[in-house]
Formats: sequence, structure tokens, C-alpha cells
Amino acid sequence: MYAIVEIAGQQFKIEKGRTVYTHRLQGDADAALASDQVKVLLVDNDGSISVGAPTVDGATVTAKIVEHLKGEKVIVFKKKRRKGYKKKNGHRQYLTKVLIEDITV
Repeated sequence: MYAIVEIAGQQFKIEKGRTVYTHRLQGDADAALASDQVKVLLVDNDGSISVGAPTVDGATVTAKIVEHLKGEKVIVFKKKRRKGYKKKNGHRQYLTKVLIEDITV
């Protein structure tokens, strides 16, 4: 069984027991995600597919925030040739690790 869900504006294919990295969410570590934070868009239950318009009625996902962390560093380098212009910058995205505990239809 798997589901397509939307968490913090991103869509994920999830299964029970899988962890997902999303944009930083509100809440402490070991806190459950609220039902309004997880929107179930599609559910595949052993071959029977339910597609929502926009969400599947009666389908819920229970998830837990495991920890808050930062992603890998991304280097942003800008240069204009023959002008002497160079600019180096870095960025690390704030992420939240979410554990999918159960999918119910």
C-alpha cells in the first residue's frame, strides 16, 4: 500500500515506515503531524486506486516529526568574465525529517 500526499507544498510517494525530508515544519521533535498538514491525494491499496478531487475522502496518514536538521550545502557562484566580478555564496536548507507511521483508507 502506498499513497501520494502533499506536505508543506511538496508531493511525496509514501509507504508505512518510510521517512521523508520536507521543508521545515512547525512543531517539536516526536510530535505528531496535524491532519490538516498532510493532504492525501491518491491511495493505492493492493491494486485498487482511489484518486481524490482534490483529496481522498476518509483517507488519513499518521506521521511523526523525528527531528529538525539542515540539508547539504549548495554553493552559488556568480562570475562575469573579463570584468573582475566574482561572488561566492552558500546555502543550507532547513529540513524536517518525518516518519510515516500508518496509512488508513
